[in-house]
Amino acid sequence: MRVMVLVKATEDSERGFDPSPSSREMMAAMGRFNAELSAAGVLIAGDGLKPSSEGRRVAFDGPDRTVTEGPFAPAGELVAGFWLWNVADMEEAVAWVKRCPNPMPGPSVIEIRPLYEMADFA
Repeated sequence: MRVMVLVKATEDSERGFDPSPSSREMMAAMGRFNAELSAAGVLIAGDGLKPSSEGRRVAFDGPDRTVTEGPFAPAGELVAGFWLWNVADMEEAVAWVKRCPNPMPGPSVIEIRPLYEMADFA
């Protein structure tokens, strides 16, 4: 089963990358975790996202399109990064997330969502 693992944004992540020693240590720990995921054959893709201040939203209403420049709020409803994993089931995905280093300097949330598979439409 494929799952999208979403690292929810925080006010810290919305400020952008912090090159402090603690941030570099956190990134190194995340790199080791990603290496474990890859070695286990779980990791398909993953990356961090720049702050929403560098993003755009396109709203659709029939034929009309409206573009809004970031930043977007509230931070806790945004995504700061993601992984795409291939796991046996949701329990395996949860087990991997529990092993993940905290992706933020303070409290954070990681959301796991299964992807639709062709069998879901049979």
